[in-house]
Amino acid sequence: MRELSGKIAGIAPSATMAISNEAKKMQSAGIDVISLSIGEPDFDTPDHIKVVCINALRRGETHYAPSNGLPELNQAIAAKIEKENHVPCRKEDVIVTCGAKDAIYEAMEAVLDRGDEAIILDPSWVSYEPCVQIAGGRPVHHPLNMRTFQVDDSLADRITSHTRMIVINSPSNPSGSVLDKGSLRLISDTCEDYDLIALSDEIYEKLLYGKEHVSLASVGDMAQRTITVNGFSKAYAMTGWRLGYAVAPPQILSRMSIVQQHTISHPTSFAMWGGLAAIEGDQSCVEMMRLEFARRRDYLMKELSQMGFESAPADGAFYAYIRVEGDDMELAGDWLKNLHVAVTPGTAFNTPGWERLSYATSMAQLGEAVRRIRASVT
Repeated sequence: MRELSGKIAGIAPSATMAISNEAKKMQSAGIDVISLSIGEPDFDTPDHIKVVCINALRRGETHYAPSNGLPELNQAIAAKIEKENHVPCRKEDVIVTCGAKDAIYEAMEAVLDRGDEAIILDPSWVSYEPCVQIAGGRPVHHPLNMRTFQVDDSLADRITSHTRMIVINSPSNPSGSVLDKGSLRLISDTCEDYDLIALSDEIYEKLLYGKEHVSLASVGDMAQRTITVNGFSKAYAMTGWRLGYAVAPPQILSRMSIVQQHTISHPTSFAMWGGLAAIEGDQSCVEMMRLEFARRRDYLMKELSQMGFESAPADGAFYAYIRVEGDDMELAGDWLKNLHVAVTPGTAFNTPGWERLSYATSMAQLGEAVRRIRASVT
């Protein structure tokens, strides 16, 4: 067989999925593995969302929909963006995608030409770099201040004549940190000074603990140069529905739409009706899950601190990010093999020497995981 795509061959598989798959393999073999490795709420999708989706199926919503999304859903998203995120938005500025990851991929394809550079703030989610590479761009990693997990003036040192985009994620996966207004203003000023596009991944915006979410597009004139990515997976426990969206300036959105038309066509028709129910329905389910995540967060962060681990500010999402001694890859492998606790090494997020622990699991599971980890470090 002739050589296949070198572009794809050079991209590493998802580390988070690899560890999750190994943990599931061990569980299938009867090993009592506690998985703190995957970023997935352990709650079921709220009933009122499922009912609307089922009813859509029953009335025949099983055919093609407009490529950019169900008009009713696009309108609801636009209204949400204006009310909650304080960003001007029309339904024409919205594209509904197969998960937030799909929106990120489409944005990269729409903005980047071969050789264009995209600055990625580290620690960073595992799929940003591959999405840049698939689009033909070059990822340029820039570490956040690892004491504060904020952006500082050193960001400007990464700018070259090839820089086209800055990628931010707040609240952050993997660190759980939230960019403050000073960091957002610095990013805004940098984008305006150098005529850059920003991709702002805000999928965890509703999972905050004592912090206020501020959308980058609401800062200064950033609405004219920001692609805001969001979705339903984290806030509404809808990971398997594969439903996300992006809001972008018209010239960018039109190109994202072309990518969508020639790849996925559009998200699943009846799933979009469930998305509409999520946005327009009772939001108490979101608050219930957030409060439970907060309870788990408080417990886990206290226990990790008592064990002597230094951690990132866990102000959002559902992750604890801890500094460890030695090789984080080896430690994660050791914990999985000997403690039967699955975590994700910081190397996967471009910050070696750290481990990510997801507290999107029950208090009972967290308690047992803590017991096993404590036994290994004392």
